[in-house]
Amino acid sequence: MTALRQCIIEELERVPEDKLHIIMQFIGTLTDETGGEKKRYNLEQFVMPPTERGQDADAYVRELRNNDRL
Repeated sequence: MTALRQCIIEELERVPEDKLHIIMQFIGTLTDETGGEKKRYNLEQFVMPPTERGQDADAYVRELRNNDRL
């Protein structure tokens, strides 16, 4: 075991147990085997198909404003 590794182990022994998960997450990012590529998310799953009202939104808003004035 190298001196650096020995020093790191000694430091880890002083870390409170409830904080070790943070260190594990950091080590996980350092040893990530994906080559550091970011995850890609499919944002299309959050897009709603257009509706009749959505295609003519300006007219719908005008209608709401006009009906507001009695």
